[in-house]
Amino acid sequence: MTVTPTLSERADELEHRQIAALERIVDPSVLFTSGERDPTVPIPMRFNTLKSGQHVLMGDDPRLKKMPAKPTLTNFFRRRFAPANHLLQSATHALKAGMNEKVVTACLLHDIAILGFIRSDHGYWGAQLVAPYVDEEVSWAIRAHQALRFYPDESVGYDYPDQYVKLFGADYKPEPYIEEAYKRARRHKWYMTARMITVYDIYSFDPDATVSFDEFTDILGRNFRQPEEGLGFDDSPVAHMWRTIIWPTKFL
Repeated sequence: MTVTPTLSERADELEHRQIAALERIVDPSVLFTSGERDPTVPIPMRFNTLKSGQHVLMGDDPRLKKMPAKPTLTNFFRRRFAPANHLLQSATHALKAGMNEKVVTACLLHDIAILGFIRSDHGYWGAQLVAPYVDEEVSWAIRAHQALRFYPDESVGYDYPDQYVKLFGADYKPEPYIEEAYKRARRHKWYMTARMITVYDIYSFDPDATVSFDEFTDILGRNFRQPEEGLGFDDSPVAHMWRTIIWPTKFL
């Protein structure tokens, strides 16, 4: 049975490919996203064939940079999301345009789910991932940008992306849940914060752009509440998500 991806799934896939191309990812074994295999096909139980002395991975993946005992957001950017050119470009555009720090922070974090966790419904996952540590306006905007990217707003010069027309066809329409999310966001007091993410998102795939995470250290220090125990170990509702990014290939 052939399952046709929804428009949102195809858009997420497109953004993932653009980010992957920008980051020059060459090893598919370290892409921590869903969709690379048929979910109806059983996963081979390779551990049943372990040789004497072999063990499954239950700790650090030797292919990845080891995280410190109390990892900070900076550690994640440098050791799991790096080089994060797309996010840095988005935030740089917002900063140069004179946006406030909430908008800049939202632009810097809006796609971290794609880079470190999962691409499908990445706006929702990303918002949940950072919700305990940022202002509610920032997490709301990250979630809302997923729907807003499909809808133009002439007041800020945002058009429906040409790339979407080329890939999905001119007649495609977002799924009903995206349409409803857009309507709710359009009426929300923080609509423009989320809209600015889309404005500084769509043109941030320049492979020749020079960007630096260091430029945003102070902004994040004021707008991201770093837990003393380290991300993943503060017993927050999303700590397990950060631990998954630390150890994405643990057997259990």
